[in-house]
Amino acid sequence: MKVILLKDIKGTGKKDQIIEASDGYARNYLLPRGLAREANAANLNAIENAKSAQKHREDVERAQAQETARKLAGKVIAVRARGAEGGRLYGSVTSAEIAAELEKQYGVKVEKRRIDVKNIRNAGEYTAGVWLYAGITAEMTVKVEVAGA
Repeated sequence: MKVILLKDIKGTGKKDQIIEASDGYARNYLLPRGLAREANAANLNAIENAKSAQKHREDVERAQAQETARKLAGKVIAVRARGAEGGRLYGSVTSAEIAAELEKQYGVKVEKRRIDVKNIRNAGEYTAGVWLYAGITAEMTVKVEVAGA
């Protein structure tokens, strides 16, 4: 019996793979547990539609990430932090602060986990990378100024 696997099954196959399983294995194990569906025309068509919808979603997300990367590339983000004279900060500038300033200054909302920035403990200019999608990152400059005590 031909079946379409709905989940990865060790020793049998991967999700969305069409396999030839024995009738007993398919009827008594795979189908009742919801691990597979019978490979008829309607189910095959549903799998193909789901795959094309997933590909379309990924293409849209990639296009949006590329557009955001173009917006952010080379931008300068000004961050004011408390510090002493001489440029030494009392704390450090975190990725959460950079994300908040990025949204405030440029209207681009990015999760703080997606910002790659080194430890910023002094005033000056630093380079930060924003991971937007697989293989798509944007480099920008973070300019830290001391706001006073």
